Amino acid sequence: MTSLAERWLEAAYSGERWLMALRPLEVLYRGVMRRRTQAYVDGRRAVWRAPVPVVVVGNITLGGTGKSPLVAWLARHLGEAGWTPGILSRGYGGRSERYPLYLEADTPVTESGDEPRMLADQTDCPVVVDPDRPRGGRRLLEAGCDILISDDGLQHLALGRDLEIVVVDGHRGLGNGHCLPAGPLREPVERLDTVDAVMINGRLCRDIPACGHAMRLTPVAWRSLGDGRQRALSPLPFDGPVHALAGIGRPARFFETLRELGVEFEAHAFDDHHHFTAADLTFDDDRPVVMTAKDAVKCRDLTGTAWSLDVEAAPEPAFVDWLDARLAML
Repeated sequence: MTSLAERWLEAAYSGERWLMALRPLEVLYRGVMRRRTQAYVDGRRAVWRAPVPVVVVGNITLGGTGKSPLVAWLARHLGEAGWTPGILSRGYGGRSERYPLYLEADTPVTESGDEPRMLADQTDCPVVVDPDRPRGGRRLLEAGCDILISDDGLQHLALGRDLEIVVVDGHRGLGNGHCLPAGPLREPVERLDTVDAVMINGRLCRDIPACGHAMRLTPVAWRSLGDGRQRALSPLPFDGPVHALAGIGRPARFFETLRELGVEFEAHAFDDHHHFTAADLTFDDDRPVVMTAKDAVKCRDLTGTAWSLDVEAAPEPAFVDWLDARLAML
């Protein structure tokens, strides 16, 4: 069942008129954000500058944009270029009694959150979870990292940064263009004019007031939750039809990808960062279960025959050239 928050988010992206009743609260929200930002600019709030470069990958909208796959790509790209990257995350959906939380192979996903666990598995890079970004950044420095990637850290201004990259969902765009709670924006549209790069994930279906680089999410393999091994995309390693589960920001993106791969399925959408239970994966038939890689890190011990779909971000060559040139200047 779709939650109230998810129904509100869909209304914000589709431009339903009843949200205009929330415009007075939007004005209040924008004022609070403006004063908060100015406090960092004026020095009334402290900003920690790391002794190494910091790259922030974030978004100005609520809901999934494809940010985490870009973070994973960036970590691998930096590693191949000779850097020792570390990933810093808030760890939404996780709860730990110890921060900073340095992810080990046996760190429970209930402590780290799903995205940090997925990023650690996909990149083999040090990953630290901490609501206090500067404190988490210092822990990554202790681990020997010489460049930090802040995942979803655009609004965490206490952490100084050298590059800001914003990811926008090409299908949803910026929704109705309004800030919370009258729309899906965390910050005003004008914020895009101040960042270093805007990445458009997928085909751009709506105009946005910024020039962006194109990227796409490319399926690369199926992965068995049973043994963790990858299988080729084709032929399918399972018999259809299947049950398809998605607890991400935009489940429709996952289902669209399955259709493109020729998978026959029954869709089961959940809220973003959903805490799966065995009941969520139990059905009245013996059909296989497929899910996203983000969901799979929470479901490894909950099901028998299940598969996740590994995807990778593929930025356009022009962005890669731009990024390498900027990194050479840091």
